[in-house]
Amino acid sequence: MDSVSWGNYSMYADFVLLGLFSNTRFPWLFFALILLVFVTSIASNILMIVLIHMDSRLHTPMYFLLSQLSVMDILYISTIVPKMLIDQVVGQRTISFAGCTAQHFLYLTLAGAEFFLLGLMSYDRYVAICNPLRYPVLMSRKVCLLIVLAAWIGGSVDGFLLTPVTMQFPFCASREINHFFCEVPALLKLSCTDTSTYETAMYVCCIMMLLIPFSVISASYTRILITVYRMSEAEGRRKAVATCSSHMVVVSLFYGAAMYTYVLPHSYHTPEQDKAVSAFYTILTPMLNPLIYSLRNKDVTGALQKALGRCFSSGRVNAF
Repeated sequence: MDSVSWGNYSMYADFVLLGLFSNTRFPWLFFALILLVFVTSIASNILMIVLIHMDSRLHTPMYFLLSQLSVMDILYISTIVPKMLIDQVVGQRTISFAGCTAQHFLYLTLAGAEFFLLGLMSYDRYVAICNPLRYPVLMSRKVCLLIVLAAWIGGSVDGFLLTPVTMQFPFCASREINHFFCEVPALLKLSCTDTSTYETAMYVCCIMMLLIPFSVISASYTRILITVYRMSEAEGRRKAVATCSSHMVVVSLFYGAAMYTYVLPHSYHTPEQDKAVSAFYTILTPMLNPLIYSLRNKDVTGALQKALGRCFSSGRVNAF
């Protein structure tokens, strides 16, 4: 698409991503580490999905929602990391206007969907602990599908609302984004016009995006804590805490990083800090999610041991 110029800015021209490695002394070491994290993230999330699909003990609402979280994590990290790694290899940092728009939309949609899904997953834990007898009814397959659909719709609304507005601003001639992907705050810094009104509206939108799921999480875990406190059996308390702790760790990591990026005033930010925090929740979190849930969950580790046992036994049979 031809660029259209007005004075000191142009529409539809390519952007330049300064990247995550620009100010590092050992860029190829960081490249190797991020490649390792990316491969581990994809492999661990695929493994989680396969285990949940294959093992009948994991055919429950909680694990169905976990499998959907893994799908989101795979898409989420694949939206950003491959482009960053390829740019480092070929020595190219440009991204087209269309490519930046697509990356911006997918990032917002997937991040928003994950926010809502993590919030709604707390409802599952609330029902399991506080209303165990009604769990099969309150968390039926239909309800699980509605939860996943609601998460995707919520994320899509975020992407469809913010992407067109962000990308319609006139961007200055340098077109250099001091980031490793097309994130909203970094893009708005290139605008040649006043974006304060939009930033305020986006701030309110992000507060709502965080507040709604966080309210569900807070209400659910308040009821869970009250129920756990009233339990007479120590074993019941231990199982309830173990079931919820993994979810709370993931929520804290993801929500904490997002609150820093979108809620904390810009005066407390530096470009290097923004890139480090963004790398944490776009690159590290998708890898940590399946590890946190699997390492702290006997059902998942049991399913993994069972699958490995099958592989080893079939290998021995074939050898003979």
